[in-house]
Amino acid sequence: MARQALGRALVTAKWLSEAVQAGRVGASLRVLDASWYPPQERNARQEFKERHIPGASFFDIEECRDQSSPYDFMLPSESHFADYVGRLGVSNDTHVVVYDGDELGTFYAPRAWWMFRAFGHKEVSVLNGGFKNWVKEGHPVTAEVSQPTPAVFKAKLNTVLLKTFEEMMQNVGSLRFQVVDSRPEGRFRGTELDQGLESGHIPGAVNIPFHSFLTETGHEKSIEEIQQIFREKKVDLSKPLAATCRKGVTACHIALAAYLCGKRDVAVYDGSWSEWFHRAPARYKVSELKRNKA
Repeated sequence: MARQALGRALVTAKWLSEAVQAGRVGASLRVLDASWYPPQERNARQEFKERHIPGASFFDIEECRDQSSPYDFMLPSESHFADYVGRLGVSNDTHVVVYDGDELGTFYAPRAWWMFRAFGHKEVSVLNGGFKNWVKEGHPVTAEVSQPTPAVFKAKLNTVLLKTFEEMMQNVGSLRFQVVDSRPEGRFRGTELDQGLESGHIPGAVNIPFHSFLTETGHEKSIEEIQQIFREKKVDLSKPLAATCRKGVTACHIALAAYLCGKRDVAVYDGSWSEWFHRAPARYKVSELKRNKA
């Protein structure tokens, strides 16, 4: 069962390259570049224009979000998502493969993967190793921008895969589900700033930095290794689990890792620390720095 799950959630560069060269990218297979970088560091859209996987389209996470929210990258409405991905040629019958160009191998692609799943799409995969390894392995790239034929996508939000601030607040008292935080240890513990915010974590959360699931080359670790990571942190994959981070992005790495182990119902707290920091009472923000000061 786990091996089948691996095949669905991840595709190899070799598999995708063969599909590209066989001309299979089209209505039934769409490739999306979901790269995003801090504007002062890199320009994702410009890099896409310069080189990308042949037939790919750019999935702009800045456009495909709730732009009325004060928090970064919150899920858009069903109609917004349906309209956006429909314009990229994605229908409910399309197999979607997402990737990004991050130096780690994968960073934002699992967020796009989770978004599709949150809106009811089943056939979505992450390119294992990302664009970095696609290039390293010598697979084709192009600057030619394709114009996909628009498609009709019907989105229905699966609330099982989403946690709200209110649900996370209730859980502090009830502990109905486990919470895993994917940020670096210093930010989780509260000993270093989290992109300008004071850091810390939600009471009861366990820390598994998202890069723990990646090999040095930027590929996903084996199912056995991933299971061991969860075991070492005493996370029980047979029980309810929610993932959080800074802004709902690297939390999706937790959801992907658990999915590879056969657990398909990990929820992501969309607002994550960005929202929690601004809305939760002070006693619900655990920080070693504050304890040390006290």
